[in-house]
Amino acid sequence: MKRGFGLKSLAVGAVVALTLTACSSSSDDTAADETAEVTAEETMAEVEAEESAAETAVDLGLADPNVLNVGMTLQFKPQMYRDDAGEPAGYDVALLELLAEDMGVELEIQDLDFTGLIPGLQAGQFDMVSVGLSNTPERAESIDFTREYVPYAQILVAGAGSNPSTNLEDWNSADFKISALQGSTAAKLIGEQFPNATLVEMPDQTGAFLEVATGRANAIVVESYLFDQFNSANPDQLERVDTEPLSLQYGSYAVQKGNTALADYLNTWLCDAQGSGLLAETYETEQGGIMPALPQTCS
Repeated sequence: MKRGFGLKSLAVGAVVALTLTACSSSSDDTAADETAEVTAEETMAEVEAEESAAETAVDLGLADPNVLNVGMTLQFKPQMYRDDAGEPAGYDVALLELLAEDMGVELEIQDLDFTGLIPGLQAGQFDMVSVGLSNTPERAESIDFTREYVPYAQILVAGAGSNPSTNLEDWNSADFKISALQGSTAAKLIGEQFPNATLVEMPDQTGAFLEVATGRANAIVVESYLFDQFNSANPDQLERVDTEPLSLQYGSYAVQKGNTALADYLNTWLCDAQGSGLLAETYETEQGGIMPALPQTCS
């Protein structure tokens, strides 16, 4: 009896085991099917995202649909410069990294002298320029601009201890040499506000500062944040002349003439970034100050 009971128990156990195995196998198959479906859906989503990004890039006229190639001059700390590791950094770079991420493309930066940026853009060396260019009629003849993304206060700075006149009209004299970055808005401003003074244009910003610090020029017109940086690193060499900015201007991105698709995309992106506070937040983090108000031209 015990043996019969044992065989019956074994038989029942075998049936239960087979049933459990079947159930387990069925569960495993279902789980495997579900996993396969999820994996397939994720893969399809990734493919669609990549295709969408590629289509967007092609529609925007990028030279390489997978890369946003940008021309810059990395010598304007803290707006754009190379950090201690030699990597691009600053306000413009931080924005471009966010922009490229939203576009779904890689970011590639070409570091050129300022005077080579517009010719390089015209020649197709890069898709856009990010150096805070002011939108002037002369420049707009050869390149297209986006809306503004960075404010600039242009100021007049003289050598420390030179007892400079605070009357700006006095500086409009042939007795004075005023330096500026070659081809910059500051250089144009000198010609407009101090036409009788001698304009000394230098190929790089540091050189323009040193012209004044060494006494070869009497003053420099420059963005206030650049003066703050120079003055911090080289105290007691320069001093500000004016109490109010010579002008408050704004910098824009530049794209190749006729590439309205990329310009429109950048305008929409900048408006979103301005409206969400991203521009102001990034400016405060990278520039170390409160961002002056940008024009409220977004619809």
